[in-house]
Amino acid sequence: MQTNTAAAHGDSNPYGLVAALQQGGLIAQTTFGILVIMSAASWYVLFVKLFEQQKIISQGRRARTAFWQAGTLRDGAQKLEKNGAYRQIVDDGILALEQHDKLTDPIDQHDWMLNSLARSQGAIASRLSSGLALLATVGSTAPFVGLFGTVVGIYRALIKIGAAGQASIDAVAGPVGESLIMTALGLAVAVPAVLAYNWLTRRNKAIVEELAHFANDLHGYMMSGGAVKPSAQAAAARGGTGTGTGANARAAAPGAASPGGTTATGSATGTTASGPKKL
Repeated sequence: MQTNTAAAHGDSNPYGLVAALQQGGLIAQTTFGILVIMSAASWYVLFVKLFEQQKIISQGRRARTAFWQAGTLRDGAQKLEKNGAYRQIVDDGILALEQHDKLTDPIDQHDWMLNSLARSQGAIASRLSSGLALLATVGSTAPFVGLFGTVVGIYRALIKIGAAGQASIDAVAGPVGESLIMTALGLAVAVPAVLAYNWLTRRNKAIVEELAHFANDLHGYMMSGGAVKPSAQAAAARGGTGTGTGANARAAAPGAASPGGTTATGSATGTTASGPKKL
């Protein structure tokens, strides 16, 4: 009987996480709960934003191939995913082109289209960055939440030392172990949040750059009446390397060839004779 009791006491760990939470009381349990919630929220944001980013990257591959093979903007828009980022830019561009003639105060069409496409890109970039503030907050505050648990644990150890009248290992091992556990939990929550924030921010930057390239090509196409547009092969190659120039720069060069073998006779900075209303 005594042997079984001794074995049971030997198997249990009086200095583990469960024991630390039990000895720490409400403060330690509340601190642990806050860290768990912060960690769960961080991982949720990470997976949700990764899914959203990958979805836009897949839409970009389709836009670089199928969209530029279409005869008109409306046909190309139908090939893009509905409610997708690239579809939104195309729809906003078509809407802005149609609304330009309804303006009572004359505004240069180039500037009107440029501002409209910029607003569309800004809305997409804002949606991509949503949730990243949570990761930054967790990464910066989680160590201090763990530090609060550390301070409480050290305080309890000092109280036990004062009550016992001596600094024995049995008196301070539990509270000190509790404080170290809280410190480790705070770091375990903060480090993944910081890494996720930096990674997602870098991916967002690359996605926004690709959207800007697509918007520039779309702007040149609309301002030249469809005469200036990148070929599907050129768009795909640029998307794979992440480099390349916008269609505005190509349209400025005289005799820029279009996929059909024609040359661009209009300027990408204004309304051309070829008719920008070709949708």
